[in-house]
Amino acid sequence: MPEKSSANHPTLSELRAKAQPPEVRSRKNAEHWTAQLYLRHISIYFTMLLVRTKISANGVTGLMIVAGWCIAGSLLIPGIWGAVLAVFFSQVQMYIDCCDGEVARWRGTSGPKGVFLDKVGHYTTEGLVAVALGVRAVGEWNNLIDDPVGTYPFLLAGTVLAGLVILNKALNDMVHVSRAFNGLDKLPDSKEATALNPGAVATLKRVARFVPFHRIYHSVEMSLMALLSSIVTAIAVTAGAEPLFGERWLVLIMAPLCLLSVIGHFLSIMASRRLS
Repeated sequence: MPEKSSANHPTLSELRAKAQPPEVRSRKNAEHWTAQLYLRHISIYFTMLLVRTKISANGVTGLMIVAGWCIAGSLLIPGIWGAVLAVFFSQVQMYIDCCDGEVARWRGTSGPKGVFLDKVGHYTTEGLVAVALGVRAVGEWNNLIDDPVGTYPFLLAGTVLAGLVILNKALNDMVHVSRAFNGLDKLPDSKEATALNPGAVATLKRVARFVPFHRIYHSVEMSLMALLSSIVTAIAVTAGAEPLFGERWLVLIMAPLCLLSVIGHFLSIMASRRLS
């Protein structure tokens, strides 16, 4: 006999057709590369379990927010294992981030509250992760007291990095707000909608694709960079380098690069058709 379905017990094919339509899978900016590469292939199975419970889509987003905060918390654990745990939670966050929208689409409960909570989750997570990178570079809190001149710059760099990361994310939302305030239609999530007008900025953006450092300020990439810096430290210390060698250089390099990303992002918006 064919498998029976209901609102709370859909078949996998029914759930996939409604929760993962082609227009969702093909989004240019809303889909992180981890979702496109593998998470969307497995998120549907957890969504299958979630729709059989009473948890709301916003409740699932709440789980995503907690997982994101756990990334930053994990980075406060010294050494390589804290970074490994951060990478794990970054994958959990993105996995659940796929599921909350799938639950909302299946139940028909998508709305502004869900979008708002999603924004809160990603803004707070990526800001906290950046701050945690600075704290991680300081090491023990006693270092701030014993050697403030030598350690304070790392904490400051992490704080500055957090502000720049949040500003970089906010630029995209500023575009949508500006369009809404001027009665323009919602900007489609497509390459055509964000294409640059011919000129110097377009040329610079093509060059930047060969060194895409502007893509490392997401929670997934920052956690991977934290893991890489811990590996660098482990190798460098055996060669006589100071402890936290990799973590300290990471935050000092990421902060100015993020400033360049913000400037480039702003110029790209102004040189495109997004505000017209």
